[in-house]
Amino acid sequence: MKILFSAIEKEILVGGQAVIEGVMMRTPSAYAVACRKSDGSIVHKAEIVPRWCEKYKLLSLPIIRGCVTLLQSTTIGIKALDFSARVFEEVARKRKDSEQAQITEQENNIVSTVVFVLLFNVFVFIVMPFVLTSILLGHFNWSHSFGLKGLPEVLQVYPYRVDSWIAFNLFDGIFRLTLFLLMIFSMTFLKDIKRVFQYHGAEHKTVSAWEKGLNLTVENIKPESCQHPRCGTSFLVLVVIVSIVLFLPISFDSIWANLIARIILLPIVIGIAFEMIRYASKKKSGLLFLILTSPGLWLQKITTQEPDEKQLEVAIFSLKKSLELENQKQTF
Repeated sequence: MKILFSAIEKEILVGGQAVIEGVMMRTPSAYAVACRKSDGSIVHKAEIVPRWCEKYKLLSLPIIRGCVTLLQSTTIGIKALDFSARVFEEVARKRKDSEQAQITEQENNIVSTVVFVLLFNVFVFIVMPFVLTSILLGHFNWSHSFGLKGLPEVLQVYPYRVDSWIAFNLFDGIFRLTLFLLMIFSMTFLKDIKRVFQYHGAEHKTVSAWEKGLNLTVENIKPESCQHPRCGTSFLVLVVIVSIVLFLPISFDSIWANLIARIILLPIVIGIAFEMIRYASKKKSGLLFLILTSPGLWLQKITTQEPDEKQLEVAIFSLKKSLELENQKQTF
């Protein structure tokens, strides 16, 4: 059966993410998440997505739209994970008279989770590298410092003046990249992560087939690559690399000002990385394309694995449901 419309006929960017025993697929105006239950059946949830960038023209400007997209993608991703967790745990539904209260509770939980995720990432990838660099430079006498009593010896150094901010910022970037790579590699030790990586591969294969205008069948999707240049992994790699370059010239007299400057510049870093991925997805060839996508594609060899046919079926199901809503949205 032919799909609703091909990627060639409509310029539609499709993305997604792996969830617990399933896949979430997103089109510009909708998303759908599908999961395989223990009895073999597929359950799904699909919703229309508000087009913030179309509704508010300011949000569609370059750089700004990257931050908006990340915020919306994070929210949708958490919703999808919440749905898959409920399916996986087979949580009993509440009575109909309490459904509205349940929805309100879920929305509040999602907002708090999004805030936590954003703050956690700022701490791990901005504050921690900064602190580790401060400790390193202090112990090697590359900064003027004083001791902080009552703390472990390794923490008894706090620089208040740095001799070379370029060196400081370079080490800060190295620590940030190291923490990111450790996070990726540590995921391989999680229980049952292999199936999540397989669904991640299924998502990429399905999106690739869709972008080529192929009919969404298991036979057509199987030969596609598990790696995709527009993957979130590639985006995160670019965020880390752009942050190293953008933070390099920062050199305020106050060490606190330098830390705050990093946090303030983070949305710009995200926006630039988004524009680079956006450009790469349109270019699809050439030296610049290879430079922008190769690090992320290499890391995807860790975060994706070859899926089986049943997992591909789930990815196909999810994308078709998302496309159905997209078609309805564009019709009206």
